[in-house]
Amino acid sequence: MSDSSKRSTVYFDPELHRALRLKAASTQRSVSELVNQAVRQALIEDQEDLRAFEDRIAEPTMTYEELLDDLKAHGKL
Repeated sequence: MSDSSKRSTVYFDPELHRALRLKAASTQRSVSELVNQAVRQALIEDQEDLRAFEDRIAEPTMTYEELLDDLKAHGKL
């Protein structure tokens, strides 16, 4: 843990906490390392999702009803 680390209290469901402690022990890593890695990965995925939304902003959209009509018109329903 670095000197600039921040401390926070997090409450886990008992089963999740047990699984986290077991994984930490079996991988010889701390619970903090595992939680930091999981949060970091979640934030990266959020960033990737936001980038994908931004890349697709100009794509045409259609309503659900329009989609069903299109599928029916092309013999897919």
